[in-house]
Formats: sequence, structure tokens, C-alpha cells
Amino acid sequence: MVVDWLRPKTPENKGWAEGRMNYLTIALESSDLLPPPVLDGLRHWLGKTQFFNAFAGLGVFSRRGFVREFAERCHEHISPTPPAHNYLRDILPLVFHQETDPRWVASVSDESWSRLFLAVRRALVLPGRPDPALTPIEAALYAMEMLSIWGAAEELEPELMRLDPELSQSDSAFVALQREIALYVEQARARLNQPDLPESDDSHARVLLDQCREQLARFRKKILTRGTTISLAHLLERLDQTFTRIEDLLDVLSLDPAVGGAARGRLFKRLVQASSERHSPRLLWQRNVRLLARNITESASNHGEHYITRDGREYLAMLRSAAGAGVLIALMALLKLWIVELPLKPVAETFLVSLNYGLGFVFIHMLHFTVATKQPAMTAACFAGAVEREEQGRANQKKLAALLIQVCRSQFAAVVGNVSVAVAVALLVGGLYRHLTGRSLLAEEAVVYQLHVLHPLLSLALFHAAIAGVWLFFSGLVAGFYDNRAAYLDVRRRLRRNPLLTALLSPERQGRLADYVHDNYGALAGNFIFGLLLGVTGYVGSLLSLPLDIRHIAFSSANLGYVMSGDELSPAAFLLNLAFVLLIGMINLLVSFFLALWVALKSRSTRMGRLSALWRAFYDRVREDPLVLVLPPRVLSQIKTGEDPMK
Repeated sequence: MVVDWLRPKTPENKGWAEGRMNYLTIALESSDLLPPPVLDGLRHWLGKTQFFNAFAGLGVFSRRGFVREFAERCHEHISPTPPAHNYLRDILPLVFHQETDPRWVASVSDESWSRLFLAVRRALVLPGRPDPALTPIEAALYAMEMLSIWGAAEELEPELMRLDPELSQSDSAFVALQREIALYVEQARARLNQPDLPESDDSHARVLLDQCREQLARFRKKILTRGTTISLAHLLERLDQTFTRIEDLLDVLSLDPAVGGAARGRLFKRLVQASSERHSPRLLWQRNVRLLARNITESASNHGEHYITRDGREYLAMLRSAAGAGVLIALMALLKLWIVELPLKPVAETFLVSLNYGLGFVFIHMLHFTVATKQPAMTAACFAGAVEREEQGRANQKKLAALLIQVCRSQFAAVVGNVSVAVAVALLVGGLYRHLTGRSLLAEEAVVYQLHVLHPLLSLALFHAAIAGVWLFFSGLVAGFYDNRAAYLDVRRRLRRNPLLTALLSPERQGRLADYVHDNYGALAGNFIFGLLLGVTGYVGSLLSLPLDIRHIAFSSANLGYVMSGDELSPAAFLLNLAFVLLIGMINLLVSFFLALWVALKSRSTRMGRLSALWRAFYDRVREDPLVLVLPPRVLSQIKTGEDPMK
């Protein structure tokens, strides 16, 4: 009844609950508001209620592991266990039963909750009788002791030993914390029986908590190079929750009224929030997958640094790399045109086209060339990392805008290299074919088809370009997943010790092969999967009778070059269709970039925040010098001063 009275009609009305709670607190402090039967009932309830399970379990992942906890939550969600009315863990979701309750509970200040609890405690105290608060205090001490034991036991987990083998050779901070907490709890219990004893000192325990968090941070850094799984992400998150709860309980038990009061309100709000999520398999899945996704996107981010040009030397290197890819893309497009002309069944044709794309992209990567549209999924993760740092106060909007400009400039260089060379090679190959055979490389029907599928109004070119953008984004996730997998399996060491490779190769070559496969495992898998997806989309669309296909800027530009090689287009028509190709490329880039950025931001539990401020900073910089989007600053300054930018 009291909670129903406190609950606002809308969770947005934050002042409602705060005002009513303050009114209730003042009434409790100034008069005997509660009749004796109610007070006796509260004393009886406090005496028999179990607080331990709430303090040690609510908001802390189960020690059974992710799979068993997920299965148990699914079962509880479908067929919940009847609540036990003497357990605080079961009482909270009965009292705060509405979906919006955690929101308004969190909107009330910690101090207001603390004042209410203190007023109720004073109302319950009887002269010569034990303090009713002793029950939750003893439960808090026991919960803190058990949490420290569980934390110390986790260092024996094989996953943590894999990350840090030295854990077994020395006392870790986890074990030291358990010993210190045991000593603190012993002293605190003695003081409950003998109040004249000196106050327990928790300063050393807090130092050890900081050391435990530092160890967790080292674990999280190591998973970037040694890989992770959902189970490991679950374990690290549980340890983090365990140490946070120990710190919360230390604060609650503090004799400093300011610290203890605020801590009681803070812990209560966390328990209410956790009780509402206790049986949600969806939230458990989201949290653990987000932790895994962060590591995958971090892998993409590490590769993404290589796709961002910051000076003239890197800019020219990107142009050369993209130009090399343009040569191979023109040849891949030609091979695809020949495969389509063969009298093959749809399945065989799809298989060959998919291999053409998949192996072609792998070959491009092995030659250290760059496909323009492969960049967004990588650079988006870098940008998301910068956004996260901005939220933490380590970057500003101007720096984010500068990074966005660098990304755009890098994309421009890659697109120019791909498109210009792909068109030029296609023109050269088509012209040579016409010179040798006396006829155009493409038949008239093929020319009409190629021009039709480029037109954004007469065909579904932009929709098909968006599909290709989705596959680009997905291939970036695949690359990150396999990079993480390579680190987790330690592919380098496995290949260095593989008996078959040892028999076939010299130690030096075996080592180089192991290093290459380990470092490029994700990129090779991502490129091949991307090619397969491009190849099978049209076939799947025909099976489902849906207008599914792909349009990719690089292959569209090569196909346009083959059309132009037959003198089928005037220069004006060629430029118009080239604009259509660039429009397709823009859709490829935007869809893949924003999907990858969204996933990277979600995995970091962050948002774009002050988006308007970012775009304003970006616009101001571009308005000041529009060419900064296409040329690096040093080249621009050399052009303006009349110097040779190639020096």
C-alpha cells in the first residue's frame, strides 16, 4: 500500500515520489504515525526475513555459468518458482511489481531513501530490545564474506589461468581481498556484541578492491590478444559485479553517516533494479553478447586504424592500394560476365560466381590491396571508440569531427583508386577484345541490362546497393569474430607446432605461415564470406521470388567500363551513369558504416550523445576548407603555396 501511494502515475514525474517520500519521512520523524500492531508486524518481519540472498545474489551473475543461468532464466520466465515471503529477494519483485518501478525508484535521491529507512528504524527501536537493524547488518557481513570467498575461488578458473598463467604462482589480489574481508567481518561481528570496541578499519580492503579491479582490467586487455567467449565474458562481468557489491556493502556498513546513508539508498535502488531483471533471459543474453561483441568490434577497430589516412604519405599509399584492387576487380567482373554466359544450371552458376567473388577478395587482401567498401565496418569501430572516450572526458567534438573528416578522406581516396582503375582496365580489356575480334565484348542485350540495373529510378539499384552494404557490415563482424577466435585458439602456436607442417616446411617458413594465418585469419574469412554473400544473394532471391540482388560500386564501375569499351555511350551518358555508380557506392558506404557504428556503440553501452554538436563541428571545418574532405592537410597547404605536393 505504501509503495502504491509513493508510485507516480507516470515515471517521468520524478518529483511526485520524492515529495511524498519526504512527507512520509517527516511524519515518521515527528509523530507516532504507525500504530503498535503495525510496528510489531514490522519487527517480526525483520526478525525472520532472509537478507543474505538479496545482498549476495541480486545483481550478481550466477556462479553456474552462462549456459546454465540462461537455461534457468528461461525456465523461470515460463514457469516461475512460487515466491518465499521470508526472502527479501522474492519480496522486492512482489512489492515493486510494475515495469516502471525501477525508474521512479532510481529517480528518488539516495539521501531520501536513507532518511526514510532511518526514520523507520527509529520507529521500530524499543528500549531494552535488540536493534531491528541487526538482522540486515549481520546478513550484509555474511554476504560480504561469502562474496570474497567466491571471488578468490574464481582465480582457479581455467579461463583466467589461460589469460594469466602467473595466477597459480603467487597470491593474487583476489585471495588477499578474501583474507582482509574475513578479518574485517570478524572485527565487525565482535563490535556488534561489544560496541565499546574500536571501529573496524576498511581502508586496506578498499585498496585491495582497487587492485582486484586493476587485475580485471588486465584480463580485459589480454582478451584482445588472447580471445574471449561468452562464458569468459560472463565470468569477468560476474567478478566485476562481485567486487562492486562488496564495495557497496562496505559503504553500507560504514559508521560515517554521510557515506553509510547514501550507500543504503544506492544499494536499495540497485536491488530493486536487479529484482526486476532477475528472471529475464533477454537481458542476460544482451549483456553477455554485448561484452563479446565489444571484443569483436575491438578487433575490427585494430584493423580499422590501417584504413584511416592522416597525412599525404598514407593518402598516396591508400590510392596505390585501391588502384591495385581496381585492376583485380575489373578482371573479377570480366570473369563473372563470362560465367553468366556459360550454359550452366543456376546452382552451378551461383557456385562459380561466389567462388569468383570470394577467392578474388581473398587474393586482393593477400596482395595488400584495398577495396573501398571494406573500410566502413573497420573505421566505424575506431570512431565508436573515440565517441566512448569523448563521453569519458578524454576527447572533444572537434577531435571527433577531425576523425570523421579523416574517415571521409580515406574513403574518397579508396573510391577514386578503385573506380578510376577499374573503369580504365575495363576500357582497356574491352578495347583490346574489340580490336582483336572486331566485335564488342558485351552483346547488345547485356549492354541494355547493365545500364538498366545502374539507374536508380528505373531499377532497384539503391535497394540492391543497401543489401551489399548489409553484407559489408556482416563481413566485418565475421572478420572480428574470426580474429577473436584465432586469438582464443592461439592459432600461431598451434601452427608452429603442427606435426604435418613441421614435416613439409622448414622452421622459418612454418613460422612465417603461422604468423600470417594468425594475423590475417579474420580478414581472410571475412573477405571470403563477403564474396559468398554477394554471389548467392541473387540466387536466393530467385528461389524466394523476391527482388534480391546486390550492387557494389567497384563491380558496377567495371561493368560500366566494359559497356563504354563498345562505343555504346556518349561522354555525357557515361558521366551520368558514372554518377549512378557513385550513388551506389555512397549507399554501400553509408549502410555499412552506420550499421557497424551502431553495433560498436551498443557493444560499448554508449550513444552518439551530442550529435548536433558533432555535426556542427564537422560542418564548420568543411565550410572553412571543403577540399579537406578529399585531400590531406599537408597536400592542401602545398597546393595553396605553389609547392609540388609530390615531393
